[in-house]
Amino acid sequence: MLRTKITLVVVAAAGLAMLFAAFTSYRGIGLLVGDELERGLEDRAGAVVALLDAGRTPPARPGWTEQVLLADGSVLPGGPPAGAAPAGPGPAVRLPVSEGAARVARTGSGSSREDVVVDGTEYGVLTLPLPAGGAVTVAQSYRGAAALDRGFMWRITWTTAAATAVAALLSWWVLGRILRPVNRLVGAAHRISTTQDLAADLPPAGRDEIGRLTRSFEAMLDALRRSRAQQRQLVEDAGHELRTPLTSVRGSAELLQRARGRLSPEDEEQILATLVRETVALDDLVREVVELATDRHTGERPEAVDLAEAAGDAAHRCRRRSGREVTVEAAPGGTVYARPRAVQRCLDNLLSNAVKFSPPGSPVLVRVEGPRVSVHDRGPGIPPGQDRAVFDRFHRGPGTQGTPGSGLGLAIVHELVAADGGSVFARTAEGGGAVVGLCLPVRPPGA
Repeated sequence: MLRTKITLVVVAAAGLAMLFAAFTSYRGIGLLVGDELERGLEDRAGAVVALLDAGRTPPARPGWTEQVLLADGSVLPGGPPAGAAPAGPGPAVRLPVSEGAARVARTGSGSSREDVVVDGTEYGVLTLPLPAGGAVTVAQSYRGAAALDRGFMWRITWTTAAATAVAALLSWWVLGRILRPVNRLVGAAHRISTTQDLAADLPPAGRDEIGRLTRSFEAMLDALRRSRAQQRQLVEDAGHELRTPLTSVRGSAELLQRARGRLSPEDEEQILATLVRETVALDDLVREVVELATDRHTGERPEAVDLAEAAGDAAHRCRRRSGREVTVEAAPGGTVYARPRAVQRCLDNLLSNAVKFSPPGSPVLVRVEGPRVSVHDRGPGIPPGQDRAVFDRFHRGPGTQGTPGSGLGLAIVHELVAADGGSVFARTAEGGGAVVGLCLPVRPPGA
């Protein structure tokens, strides 16, 4: 679950940051407390030396213990000086005499600093020489500092745990509000995929990244709606167009079945010719319907295509098939960026269309001007207002219903050219005839 994963990441990051801050604070405060304890020990030892040198008794302070060392390193009999306070409850503490403390008492110079543990309590001990000889040892109990350290550690621990819990709850709540549009979008996408209802609406899109994602889903959904509508229209149109040749084939086959050899050879030959002609038309129609549905999504990749060379090849194929005179006029600079096989298919369809609607024996002109190809014929031209309709599927203009063909040739050209980012055009030429052509991009998409 995305909400849980993001919450865990946020809590982990916040926890690590708080742990680092707590560790840094603990370490810094520990150093400060240690420095303060050291200064306090030095100040107390200096004050005790000055008071003893003046013949006065140091005032008692809780948590502090002092004892005087003779020059031979022994402790002055009678324990701590009068007025010395024990380091905590109970009797006065007898401090051990270290080698360093004995050396200070013996030499009357230098100092000795060490930490000792007496009866389970840690002390900081400093030994300084006395002017009259010997030395004094001053000990400070760390019991209060240890209690303070433990209290600070527990407080940091509970504070960090509470802050982490608050961060987790806050992150969970905030992420729930942030991801609410995503959840609505996921729900809408699930309903669409389950019900196959492309008319379902998506949640409103905002201006943030989730809004852009919603608009992208809406654009994809619109494309699916258009694709489904086009498929439905193609099936309906193909079914309508297939009905005529299928009816003719069925009628001819039924006539042959009923006659059973009673037809004259001439009638039988005519029926068989009708069967062959309608079967060929049916085959062409099925092939073009399949190509119209699949060519747009072919895996062929666009590349640089010499439009003049492609037009020359298409003209050669047209001359060989139809025996027509096809002339190509090409200006330099006709390189476009498109799918080569799709370009050849478009040029073949344009020339086939020109031959179909031109008088027998009339020439056809192919003119290449940069990225633009136009095919000129001597036919009846384009009726007014139908310069775009001629590229519709199964379109039949006035007076062309009896012309052979499926009515898909120019529709295929339009689909293939649009897939490569180009455009198509059609118009009536001056002096008669039609001009039908295409224009393709000269650069790759996004260049």
